[in-house]
Amino acid sequence: MQRVQKSFSLESIDAFKSKLLIWAQQFEAISWLDSNQYNQKYSSFDAVLAVDEFTSIKTDYTNAFDKLKEYQSITNDYLFGYLSYDLKNDVEQLSSKNFDGLGFADLYFFQPQRIIFIKGNTIEFSYLKMIDDEIDFDFKTISETKIHQDKTSTSEEIKVKLRIHKEDYYQKVNTILNHINRGDIYEANFCQEFYAENATINPLEVYHHLNEISEPPFATFLKCEHQYLLSASPERYIKREGIKVISQPIKGTAKRLISKVDDEQIAFELARDEKERSENIMIVDLVRNDLSKTAIKGSVKVEELCKVYSFKQVHQLVSTVVSEVEETISSIDILRETFPMGSMTGAPKVSAMKIIEAQEKTKRGLYSGAVGYFTPNGDFDFNVVIRSILYNEENKYISFSVGGAITSKSTPEKEYEECLLKAKAMKYVLTNSD
Repeated sequence: MQRVQKSFSLESIDAFKSKLLIWAQQFEAISWLDSNQYNQKYSSFDAVLAVDEFTSIKTDYTNAFDKLKEYQSITNDYLFGYLSYDLKNDVEQLSSKNFDGLGFADLYFFQPQRIIFIKGNTIEFSYLKMIDDEIDFDFKTISETKIHQDKTSTSEEIKVKLRIHKEDYYQKVNTILNHINRGDIYEANFCQEFYAENATINPLEVYHHLNEISEPPFATFLKCEHQYLLSASPERYIKREGIKVISQPIKGTAKRLISKVDDEQIAFELARDEKERSENIMIVDLVRNDLSKTAIKGSVKVEELCKVYSFKQVHQLVSTVVSEVEETISSIDILRETFPMGSMTGAPKVSAMKIIEAQEKTKRGLYSGAVGYFTPNGDFDFNVVIRSILYNEENKYISFSVGGAITSKSTPEKEYEECLLKAKAMKYVLTNSD
């Protein structure tokens, strides 16, 4: 599909970004990916907006990866969208029978008529040829959009409830620990849902607030008709650049502290924390194994192991695992062989997924899935959907989930505290209280 590109230079990128998202709200399909100028070694651009669906694919998990492969080969263009966690059921003999209050499709991608890339102070419009005469008009309209600080739209009180209560959570963690002690698994990523019913929010306002608090490298505002993802994800799932594949799992968390000395000390301690490092290393082994299924023999390497990355609210241990693939290998096959990402399942992956399905009360859906894009030449980049608020505007249901890695060194009390720490930003954004 032929596209026309046109670039503009701007002095104030931040103001333009705000205007761009306001302008985008008119469309039924929106994908906004923002690195928040985080200095990421593997970034292709600072931010991108894709809107205005030309073609799309929306399906449940049955043969989902095959359907996506066919769709990608037919369109041969940029595609933006998501893979939900429940595509695990397409990859393995698994099922998802837990409660689902959100109703997102298992897989959704769209071919946008309008894409706007931001890199440095340059804005590049990439429009399908049939609407390229609208580029100048759209640029002018966006530039003239008024930024209004509307703080009254989320006025009603939102009551956030827990799907799994404390004692029940302790019991479930102990059940997982029994599986670990028996040797069924080494690690499980166990998640719980916070939710609100009959609640209305302004999705764009909530996204801005969440993003301001966290400023993560993989922020996302996704709209698919009446369903929204508002994400402050710090984690890359997987990226392809030609023959190179990059995965960057996160495992290991410590909170930021106000005092610079204390903050540096807690980061130093995190880098040497035996439990946190063992969590990370187990997932690195799993990722290496996943990448090896499509890699050229001997090309899987660990570029970084347990490196501390500091975000606005937390320090995290991030590892970078890379591989090389044959040029001819399908991007969809790389995703299929690595999905879902090991940081959200545990190890061994299939056994861990069965155990967490039995213990969790909510269908994960888009949470712990991935949002991203494909380029026309088959390169791709996907985040991990964590630190995210999901919203179904039609049935007024709001959901956010958090999880932690359960290993033999875990205690239910500490895992519960870590969940509350991870939930803090989302809860604060929705209720203005901790």
